[in-house]
Amino acid sequence: MDRKTRTTQQRQRLTLTVAALIPLAAACGTERTGSASVADPPPVTGVQWNVDSVTVDGTTEDAPAEAGVTIDRDGEAKGSYGCNRFTAKADLDGDRVRFGEPTRTGMACEAGPMAFEETLARTLGSGPLTTKVSGDHLTFTTEGGDTVRLTRERPAELYGTAWAVTALGAKGPDGTARSLPEKARAQLTFDKKEGAVSGDLGCNQVNAKATVGEGRITLGTPATTRMVCDASLMDVEKALLGLFDSTVDYRIDQRTLTLTSENGETVTAVAER
Repeated sequence: MDRKTRTTQQRQRLTLTVAALIPLAAACGTERTGSASVADPPPVTGVQWNVDSVTVDGTTEDAPAEAGVTIDRDGEAKGSYGCNRFTAKADLDGDRVRFGEPTRTGMACEAGPMAFEETLARTLGSGPLTTKVSGDHLTFTTEGGDTVRLTRERPAELYGTAWAVTALGAKGPDGTARSLPEKARAQLTFDKKEGAVSGDLGCNQVNAKATVGEGRITLGTPATTRMVCDASLMDVEKALLGLFDSTVDYRIDQRTLTLTSENGETVTAVAER
């Protein structure tokens, strides 16, 4: 075999080898571009989004602190309308999402949060919504141009956070939660350095020792001021005082803190902005 023939055959083998590799390279390209996989979930999933406001027919309503939604990678949405919590299916298709019929709790709240809740529920359930993510901000837009504006929430820390009490739960599996009276402003803050908790019970100020363990907090004897307030505020205070001189379970879900007493009664609080 002469030199010219050998060179021609080598070129043919090289051409065939490169041609065989092209489909493999193309297949790899469909799997990953740079460091982001095409199979990665949309950027709206796996994030706790806090609802900032809803705009309907040109009128904007600011959201209560509790309003928010999380969509997991399997298309399950859960969150709060501002008073009641809800779950729903979320069908994701590119930059659009459609929320299914929600299941919600039956808690009664003050007129303001309940009115916002209905507006938010109607807007989220009004059909396919266009999503737009810009940094830490998300916007849902209906086909009619109404919008829900949301901001990414970072999980709150137990210590150093002002926890605003939003609801009190009755004991027992069939117990129902009730929101605080409109005038009540109960709030608790845990101090790691001092090993203490302080805040407002709805009427009086409180201070007590607080020893935090794995999922539990031992609250000491409370020291309080001695004011007398409206009966509704005193009822809130009495319920919160029931947490002290005992050990309570605690759980933080993003920016929601739940305290559960030994007899099963619960206190729900959200991290203030």
